[in-house]
Amino acid sequence: MPNIIDLKIRSWTKSFTWRILGVIILLPLTYSFTNKWESAAAVTLSFHIIRIVLYYFHERVWEYISWGRGNNNSRLWLCTSFIILIITFIATILIGLRG
Repeated sequence: MPNIIDLKIRSWTKSFTWRILGVIILLPLTYSFTNKWESAAAVTLSFHIIRIVLYYFHERVWEYISWGRGNNNSRLWLCTSFIILIITFIATILIGLRG
């Protein structure tokens, strides 16, 4: 099987689309704590701009790591990752509401 890697444009696109989802979640959540759209927007945008850049380089580094590649258990990994994401999201909201 040939060694196939993602192009840089794919990594940037993945980074931007993932962060758009993050903005949709974080902006109203931050507003619920600050009650100010300006503060919520400043926190959300600065957080996600930093995360876009970090995610891009994270993706590029992982292109050179062969660990975990393959078709075995790919559905299990996807389901497990989704469940962890949901649990983390719920825990973040609960902790934020208590603080």
